[in-house]
Amino acid sequence: MDIADDLRRCLLEQRQLRAGDSTRSVVAALVALHATDPASVYLSVLARVPTATVPDVRAALYDGRELVRMMAMRRTVFVVDRDDVPMVHAAASLGVAATMRTRLLKEVATAPTEPAVPDPAAWLDDAETAVADYLAGVGEATGAQLGDALPQLRVAVLPQTEKAWDTKRLLTSSVLAYLGTKGRIVRAGAPARWTSRQHTWASAEKWWPEGLPELDPAAARVEMARRWLQRFGPATAEDLQWWTGWTKTATAAALRSLDTVAVELSCGPGVLLEESLDEVRSAEPADAVALLPALDPTPMGWRHRDWYLEHREPLFDRFGNVGPTVWLRGRIVGGWAVREGEVVVKLLEKVGTAETKRITAEADRLTALLDGAAVTPTFPAPLEKELRMG
Repeated sequence: MDIADDLRRCLLEQRQLRAGDSTRSVVAALVALHATDPASVYLSVLARVPTATVPDVRAALYDGRELVRMMAMRRTVFVVDRDDVPMVHAAASLGVAATMRTRLLKEVATAPTEPAVPDPAAWLDDAETAVADYLAGVGEATGAQLGDALPQLRVAVLPQTEKAWDTKRLLTSSVLAYLGTKGRIVRAGAPARWTSRQHTWASAEKWWPEGLPELDPAAARVEMARRWLQRFGPATAEDLQWWTGWTKTATAAALRSLDTVAVELSCGPGVLLEESLDEVRSAEPADAVALLPALDPTPMGWRHRDWYLEHREPLFDRFGNVGPTVWLRGRIVGGWAVREGEVVVKLLEKVGTAETKRITAEADRLTALLDGAAVTPTFPAPLEKELRMG
């Protein structure tokens, strides 16, 4: 079965650019939202729900515990629907946790530390217990507060060279991130500003009093692959492997457990869920316009991107992180940035007068919602930086 690029773009419009009518429905529809930049979570929702506001997203993130920020696929922080956390934890976070533990123990065992750590495994286990006990008593705490209170978190790796970048480095953040991927603690706490990267840590038991439900990792990977293909398929096995961060073997095993149809895409052989056949056959262009933020899950959803992306160099940094993008009919046609509180756009190809007006109207709508807030991506793409700096 051959599936042309224009059909994939129709599906992208239907599934990705009009993905829900609330913050929670957008998150669930896209499987997860990238949360390396906290502002991107808000902007990903605002781009897709015309009636949404910044307070609406903030309420979903912090008031009702509907959503959880967690490190998962590719050791990246995402916002995930609370109901999907057990799946994502078993399918992705546990693997990240194992890798992080191995690296932490190796670093502490081989590098000079202050104080010395004669038994790295015992130290890390003791730190885990100390953090859990402390949070059980105080409820929530920042990383700095935890470091001040617990000597187990004040272990530092000492410099080993004369290089300027090789400085004394506390392991507090690394230990806390590891405990988060392990499922012991959760990123919590509403910052004063919605664009802030600050957060507190809380015990996972505040969200799951009986403990985070444990799922079989292999079964969880199958379910994650199914969910991803529902929203991002048809796609290649390489796309799924890249998005999840799994090994090739784990990816192939998950796909074998699903009812899929082999398809031919412009980038090579792909797979489509059998349950999605009717949706694919009835897909129609939606003529959607959208301004998606840096690291949005749509432009970051596939490894092979040529079917919706022609302007890679100005829109991605050298590490593969995407900046803010302008979408029209399922393709990226430009980029944007926030300059002095205003959304400014640059198109990278010609579009019609009517389409230009719609893009300008969308930029004006986002400007009003930002209400003067500054938004600066952690990984600025060349075009975003050019527009922001004026």
